[in-house]
Amino acid sequence: MSQNPQIPRRSAGTHQGLREQLPWDLDGLRILSLDGGGIRGILPAKILALCEENFTGGRSAGEYFDYIAGTSTGGIIALGLSIGLPASAILEIYLSHGAEIFPPRIQFDWKISQYAQRAWHFMRDLAVYRYDRAALTRELVNVLGNNVVGDAQRRLVVPSFDEFSEVTLFKTPHHPDYRLDWPSRMVDVALSTSAAPTFFSTYKNGDRQFADGGVWANNPVMQALVDAMVCYQIDRHQIQILSLGCVESEYAFSGGQVRWGGLWHWKNIISGAMRLQSQNAIGQAGLLIGRNRLARIDLPPMKDNPIELDDFTRAAAELPALAEEEFLKNKERLKTFFSSPRPPYKAFHGPRAS
Repeated sequence: MSQNPQIPRRSAGTHQGLREQLPWDLDGLRILSLDGGGIRGILPAKILALCEENFTGGRSAGEYFDYIAGTSTGGIIALGLSIGLPASAILEIYLSHGAEIFPPRIQFDWKISQYAQRAWHFMRDLAVYRYDRAALTRELVNVLGNNVVGDAQRRLVVPSFDEFSEVTLFKTPHHPDYRLDWPSRMVDVALSTSAAPTFFSTYKNGDRQFADGGVWANNPVMQALVDAMVCYQIDRHQIQILSLGCVESEYAFSGGQVRWGGLWHWKNIISGAMRLQSQNAIGQAGLLIGRNRLARIDLPPMKDNPIELDDFTRAAAELPALAEEEFLKNKERLKTFFSSPRPPYKAFHGPRAS
């Protein structure tokens, strides 16, 4: 689809100077950051559900954070938490409907070799999207309903990008300058941030097309941290961050990449780019607030036979137990984020504005 010259760029109204910093009267500031990762979102959703079970008395984990940033599957979790849904309810969507969202691929007659089947699927993926989003849309409508971004109780930062190749951050109206996104339906924002190239088609939200924010900010920790430091008079040493990953895949140069190069050998470079972006974001955030105030929880990168972003069968079978192991390993660190609920933010525009 060609760019429509009649559509103004979102960046056309970007504030050119420093934003007015609002006073911060609370004790510290807590950020929850949720990576993208397709059906592997089972991992952070399960960890948060265990936090609810052990620390919050069943209250939504989202109530214990001032900011929630999420990309792609993490954006879906973030949106649900922002309106008070418990992580356990969001986890249930993945476990009960993941097979409908990411249905198993067609398997041909046994006489056709596995190599031939993989080759056919690969050639098909070169030309068309892998999945229809009808099941995902249905489940998002079921849980998010008609809520708009302005209904959120927590400050949200949700990455995507549009048809002009411009980065997009959907934000709640927690600053007077943030007027654009509050009327957007949460369902539309969820589908915009999770429109993963090759898996789903781009998503038309309002007057433009959007695609998955994981392309440029799969780990959105810096997007939330920068927003907090820009919008509020907060000492960076008073900020705490819980960053939850979705099982990063190991990425190493192959012999073909080193010896030959070319598009074929570098076809999976996006996996490497996502992992490197995450490392960079965590490194930058740690430099700004101190690594002792940033808890990064994820599984070790899977070197061999990693769980694919759309492999529901393996994700549902393996990740809940692995999440329990990570929770127990990090239980005392996680507990520090759930000492007391945080108040809803003050909205400057939209249905919650006073």
